Amino acid sequence: MTRARVRPSACCTALCALALTLPAAPAMADPFEADPLASERDPDYAAGKRAMANKNWPEAARRFQQAALRDPDNPDLQNHLGYAHRNLEHFELAFRHYKRAIELSPRHRGAHEYIGEAYLLIGDLVNADKHLAALREICLLPCEELSDLEKAVAAYRAKGAVLPR
Repeated sequence: MTRARVRPSACCTALCALALTLPAAPAMADPFEADPLASERDPDYAAGKRAMANKNWPEAARRFQQAALRDPDNPDLQNHLGYAHRNLEHFELAFRHYKRAIELSPRHRGAHEYIGEAYLLIGDLVNADKHLAALREICLLPCEELSDLEKAVAAYRAKGAVLPR
């Protein structure tokens, strides 16, 4: 008994070839960072992430600032600096770092989410909505950053918050 040989379609062959050319993602990669290994290369960056995980915002800001002296153009590091300063209620610094992260990486989902949330904290729904719109364009498939900012904006609106003039 002979078996009929099945030929893969051209589409299937192309997809398989594409999959073989894609780089493998690191197993423990942080999905919110463009360069998840950066913190492994810099001890201050790694210490900043540990401090952030422990909600030790002064230490996180200090360590991330030290790391930024060596790597000022790292958008993830700028985003983490913004987040640490936001939690310290240093909003001017937070916005400066978030904007720098977005300048370095215009499609940085985390920076758009966090700056949008920071704008809500100061009562600026207009700018929060701008970053929500940016995430809607960036996230072609559902993404956590878009979902989180949508929820934050909806909660802000539900409270009937009055925007400062």
